[in-house]
Amino acid sequence: MKPVLIAGTIIVNLALVSYSIAVISEQRGHQVTPRVLRFLTAGVFFDITATICMIIGSSNSPFSLHGILGYSSLFAMTLDTFLIWRHWSRYKEGQVPDLLHLYSRYAYIWWVAAYVTGAVLVFMAR
Repeated sequence: MKPVLIAGTIIVNLALVSYSIAVISEQRGHQVTPRVLRFLTAGVFFDITATICMIIGSSNSPFSLHGILGYSSLFAMTLDTFLIWRHWSRYKEGQVPDLLHLYSRYAYIWWVAAYVTGAVLVFMAR
């Protein structure tokens, strides 16, 4: 495996951990906290970095079914992070509106689905 793909694999796992901590914390507490903000922001950073590594290291087209799923889930988590930050800037720590709370859950589930399909594709290619 190419070193850039190994780096991308490690980094996407960091994104999974960061997103998981952020979203689970928000879902349990129904609150935006500095911890949620830090982990969501780190997750987006890791996700973008991992995506770049995967594009550079892959011999496949970046516009495959998994690529489209991955880009759309990255967009969903980036939008979630933006919306959570916007909520924080307006209200600081406070109850997350139901619609944002629900969106965070579905964006995360979509992202995990993209993560799992990527892992399955790598496993099947061996």
